[in-house]
Amino acid sequence: MTLKFTVWTFLTAILMACTNNNVFFAYHSIPLKGWNMDSVYNFNIPIKDTTIAYNIYVNVRNRSEYQHQNLWLFIQSTSPDHIQKKDTINFFLADQRGKWLGSGLGSMYEMPVLYLQHFHFSKVGTYRFGIVQGMRDTILVGINDIGMRIEKCSRK
Repeated sequence: MTLKFTVWTFLTAILMACTNNNVFFAYHSIPLKGWNMDSVYNFNIPIKDTTIAYNIYVNVRNRSEYQHQNLWLFIQSTSPDHIQKKDTINFFLADQRGKWLGSGLGSMYEMPVLYLQHFHFSKVGTYRFGIVQGMRDTILVGINDIGMRIEKCSRK
C-alpha cells in the first residue's frame, strides 16, 4: 500500500502543477482508525483579490473499505471580520451498485466536489473553513484525507 500511496501522491502533485488557476490546495490526513465525529479539520485560506470569482471545492480521498454510498459534511466558514456561516453538504462517493465515482488507483479514490461556484469573497484576508463529518458513525472509517481547493474562475 505504501507504493500505491506514493504513486497517488506523485500523480496528485503533477496535476496540481499543471493547474495555474489554483489559489489554494491542501489536504489533511485522517487517522487510519477513522474520523471522529468531533474532529474538525481547518483550512486557513488567504484571499488577496475580491474582484474576481472563485470556485471552491471540497476534495475527499476514500479507501475501498468506506461503508457508505454518500458523505455528509458540515462546513463552517469564518471571514477575516469574524462573520461565521454554516453549511451542510451531501454528495455521493459511489453509485447505486457500489462503484466508486471518483478517480482511483488501487483501493484509494479521490472525489472533488464543487462546494461554491463563482463565489466572491467580500474582504481581503484569511478565511477559515472548518470541516466536520456529518455521518451517524461516531468514528467514520474509510476516509483517508479531506481537502480544499480554491481556484480562480476562468474569464469568459
